[in-house]
Amino acid sequence: MGERQGQVRALLDATGAFFKPARSAFPDADETDWTRAAGLDPDAAGPDGAWHLSFWCFAIARPGGRWVLVDAGVGPADSPAAPWCPVPGRLPEALTEAGIAAADVEAVVLTHLHEDHVGWSLRAAGEPFFPQARYIVQRSETEALDRTDAVWDWVVEPLRARGQLHEVSGQHRLGGGVTLLPTPGHTPGHQSVLVEQPGGRDVIVTGDVLVHAVQWGNPAVAYAHERDSDAARASRTALLTTAAERNAVLATAHLNRPFVAL
Repeated sequence: MGERQGQVRALLDATGAFFKPARSAFPDADETDWTRAAGLDPDAAGPDGAWHLSFWCFAIARPGGRWVLVDAGVGPADSPAAPWCPVPGRLPEALTEAGIAAADVEAVVLTHLHEDHVGWSLRAAGEPFFPQARYIVQRSETEALDRTDAVWDWVVEPLRARGQLHEVSGQHRLGGGVTLLPTPGHTPGHQSVLVEQPGGRDVIVTGDVLVHAVQWGNPAVAYAHERDSDAARASRTALLTTAAERNAVLATAHLNRPFVAL
């Protein structure tokens, strides 16, 4: 398709309403925060205070027609995300529309092991959806995952058994200007992805460092489902500072526009 190395493409897996109102998910946000957020992501405001969000994955072009995928969406109808996410997702269709074959994905970076970010990691019967890919996650993320969590049996155990789960510790370079950045707090081993663009603007794939524009507008605002709000706040502040210093574009997991500029 002629993509230059490092080009980042957004792939929409799903859209829908969160299972609780926005103000319940971010209870310490004040009216100034909400007013600012409405300007940053107006489509997030659903009826009766609902939070409308998107579920984005991102594909990074590599040499030779290969790709790195960041996150794997909500998954099929029977995925672990089904109790609260709009399943089935449509990532397979989005990949086809983008001209990306599953076999051309050389790595899948999982920002964290929440069910709405890992759903298309495997097909039925535990077969990896991306047969040639390394699935890369922070070791601290797998170590912290409860063995009774559905994601353990859906993702971690099958990929380990096939030798496709690659656990890394700390900052990790994939080469070609792609670097994994530890950003803990939302989960213990959460990571974001820096994509350096020589001659262009860098892109930072945030994962769930910020999940709503209210946290973009005010990084101090906590999310009710962060594992460690203090650590998440520190990671969010540091990542946004890095983005500002680099004049980088943010590629966000749940805002209704996939790419936003500071």
